Amino acid sequence: MPVREQRQEESNSETLANYDDRFSRVDNELTKIRSELILVKWMVGFAIALNVAILTRLFFR
Repeated sequence: MPVREQRQEESNSETLANYDDRFSRVDNELTKIRSELILVKWMVGFAIALNVAILTRLFFR
């Protein structure tokens, strides 16, 4: 009986380790997506500002 319980405990600990590893990978992917989203927001903001500057110069000169 003790051998069976030990195997069950090892199986449970492996399951928990795999579960934690999955969340760690998902968290890493979300961090990467967030950083890319910040870059895209800056790019869009710069493009809008450039368009506004060009249109302002075009209509008010």
